[in-house]
This record gives sequence, structure tokens and C-alpha cells, in this order.
Amino acid sequence: MDTFLTILRDVVPYLLTIASGVILAVTNAELSKFRKEREADKAEAEAKSKALADGVQSLLRQSIVADYNKYTDRGYCPIYAKESIKRAYKAYHTLDGNDVATELYRKILTMPEDPPEGTAT
Repeated sequence: MDTFLTILRDVVPYLLTIASGVILAVTNAELSKFRKEREADKAEAEAKSKALADGVQSLLRQSIVADYNKYTDRGYCPIYAKESIKRAYKAYHTLDGNDVATELYRKILTMPEDPPEGTAT
């Protein structure tokens, strides 16, 4: 019995070291897997967010262009429409929009706010 206890006393520290190493390796592998999944989820979320921002920017550009065409045909742009267009352009510009719509936006703001004389509204 003493021999058995001596062997146990000598072997247990090695077994504990091996068990700790195995537990640490498994834990590290799981954490690594979790990090990779989290990074993939983050990249996917960023891609979706970018796509949404691009889509909204495109819709705002389309709205500004349509408003420009509409009010150019009328020859004037009412104040309430200008205010709406200003809000759309602010959002568009915040989403890094800065192309043809910027020039059209500036032209809209210079349009008269009342219909030309002798024009039915």
C-alpha cells in the first residue's frame, strides 16, 4: 500500500500537469473558434451596413434628381419643397454623396419660390 501511495504521490502532479495542458489547449481552441466566428459576423454586419448606406444614398440621389427635374419643368421650387430637399441632401451628403446631385441641389436652391407671372399653379 505504501508503494501505491508513493507512486500516486509521484504520478499525480504529472497527471495534473497533463490534464491542465489539455484543458488549456481545448479552451484556447474554442476561444480561437469563437473569435473567428465573431470576426466573420462583424465583417458581414459591416458589409450589410455599407450596402444599406449605399442604397439609401442612391435613393436620396434619385430623389434630388427627380425633384430637380420636376421643379425645373415648373420654373420654380416652393419653400416647403426646398426645405424637404435640404433635409434629403444633408442625409445624402452625410452618406458621402457628392456628385451630380450636389450641383442639382445648388441649382434648386437658386430657383424662385413663386410661380412665374401668368402661370397657373
